[in-house]
Amino acid sequence: QVQLVESGGGSVLAGGALSVSCTVSGYGSRRFCMGWFRQAPGKEREGVATLYTGESGTRVADSVKGRFTLSHDGAKTTFYLQMNSLKPEDSAMYYCATTTPCAGGAWFLYSWKGANSLNWGQGTQVTVSS
Repeated sequence: QVQLVESGGGSVLAGGALSVSCTVSGYGSRRFCMGWFRQAPGKEREGVATLYTGESGTRVADSVKGRFTLSHDGAKTTFYLQMNSLKPEDSAMYYCATTTPCAGGAWFLYSWKGANSLNWGQGTQVTVSS
């Protein structure tokens, strides 16, 4: 059984930094896509940053490029989203998610709604005040 447990988040002033982490279990040696998504009140959930454990590199949305960084530990079981230069429009509930099979990080970032199955973390709130 796949499980995702998030931690981190919180409140910060604009220009500040926060990080969130997601610990994933249940995949064993299987490759999977992992990503961070966010949803603000009244808005659709959107992809923020993703990766595929079977390839190197990460993908980030244009709206956070240069400010957010997705990384992982050596075992690829804990994933981190470092968020710098935060803006009020970054305020949202942040969710980590995984899926397999996966066509790659870019696919997961933009086509995640087409995944056969998605596993979600419990969500963590990020609030940026001006």
